[in-house]
Amino acid sequence: MSGRRRPAGSASLDAAGVTDPQLRADLLECRRLHAEHGKTYFLATALLPPAKRPWVWALYGFARYADEFVDSLTDPDPDALVSWSDEFLASIDGRAEPTEPVGRAMLATVRRWDLPLDTVTAFLDSMRADITTTHYPTYADLQGYMYGSANVIGLQMLPVLQPLPGAEAEAAHRAELLGEAFQVSNFIRDVGEDLDRGRTYLPDEHLAAFGLTRELLVAGRRAGPDAPLDRRVEELLRFEVAENRKVYREAEPGIALLHPTSRDSIRCAFELYGGILGAVEQAGYRVLAQRVSVPLPRRLAVALPALGRAVAARREMARWKALPHPSP
Repeated sequence: MSGRRRPAGSASLDAAGVTDPQLRADLLECRRLHAEHGKTYFLATALLPPAKRPWVWALYGFARYADEFVDSLTDPDPDALVSWSDEFLASIDGRAEPTEPVGRAMLATVRRWDLPLDTVTAFLDSMRADITTTHYPTYADLQGYMYGSANVIGLQMLPVLQPLPGAEAEAAHRAELLGEAFQVSNFIRDVGEDLDRGRTYLPDEHLAAFGLTRELLVAGRRAGPDAPLDRRVEELLRFEVAENRKVYREAEPGIALLHPTSRDSIRCAFELYGGILGAVEQAGYRVLAQRVSVPLPRRLAVALPALGRAVAARREMARWKALPHPSP
């Protein structure tokens, strides 16, 4: 007897207790965005228990959907970002209802996990900043932007990942740092594409320290991947990679502060995003005119053992819960 094949992700929706057909469809749309645009992160979050995955899809889908309004290289629409974000903020306090899947899924996630609303407004503020802000004079200025665009993503993820009791504050601090580390890795990898968008996320003070300007970076972008690499660009990117690794090291202790069934997922993301820096080095820092990525064999070499550990952790937790425990 043949039956209709259910969409990928349906088992996770079942495990999460999502029964409303509209919300299921909305979360699956977020899953599609996640799988299509965030392959590294999607691979890592697939290691989470099934019941947690749909809410991560929603968080990623919301961030990606907002980002595309200002980051699309073919069809940016900053005015639409303003109206869409206004509508979503109105939905939080009941003045409106989201009219598209990503907003509905995010609203359900905010309510399900009681996410801090200031993290949502901070995120949307940073997305709006991309409409008019094209560069950041200092790293401190950039950190102000990254708080909304990256740090708060870590804070939003934290309730889903479940920090250990008593470790919530420390886990939140480390989650913010990890969000920052991931984003700076992307900035380093995407420096050329961001120039096409008219923006630089490497701070002006860093460029100046190596005798560079945005105009010189643009010239390197236009020269193409086969042109000789300006020594100053290599030195700048070598510095950025080293500084980024310091943030990863500071963030790493937070992984142990998460629920055992969340650790392998975040460890996998930690290693894969950190691997972007290795890919930049392997490319000889030639990222102005080409995009580098972590090769699939390397991603699988990290993810597959982590998957085995994640499954074992879930089984161990289930076994422990099934054992009789003495009354206190």
